[in-house]
Amino acid sequence: MDLGLISVRYSRALLKASMEAKLEDKVYQEMKTLSESYIKVPELKFTIDNPMLSNEKKEKLLITASGEKLCDLTKTFFKLVLKEDRESIMQFIANSYLTLYRRQKKLIRAKLLTAVPVTPVIEQKLRKLVESRTNGTVEFESEIDSNIIGGFILEYDTYKLDLSVKSKLNSILSQLK
Repeated sequence: MDLGLISVRYSRALLKASMEAKLEDKVYQEMKTLSESYIKVPELKFTIDNPMLSNEKKEKLLITASGEKLCDLTKTFFKLVLKEDRESIMQFIANSYLTLYRRQKKLIRAKLLTAVPVTPVIEQKLRKLVESRTNGTVEFESEIDSNIIGGFILEYDTYKLDLSVKSKLNSILSQLK
């Protein structure tokens, strides 16, 4: 079977159960933390996939990687995934849950990249700009990258607004060649 199909089925079931229990926001945060843990700690996937490690230890790892204070639904879900020997696709399940949740809640991800920190007022104005263009709620993430020299880069959906000094300099440089 297709791993993507399986992970979507599991995440769809988790989303349905979490919505019935009115825990979808909590489970979303837990799956988000788990997904970030897989990215920050690449060894997590290899450890979870290790057949020599007991399911109890794998469950403790998943709980720790998801933020420790999990709701009972997430803990029960981890037990189900481990019982069915699907732990190798847990990262895909978490990412699929995030995608399904965002689609269900009309949640748009936006990223603001700046050379220096911006004030909350400016960040709020950019958030409202994205919300007005997308007719959805915005999950806003700010990041600082001194490599862009100045200005900012705003990304959401498939849209990218690059008003960075670095891109302007690169544009001028390419015209000079």
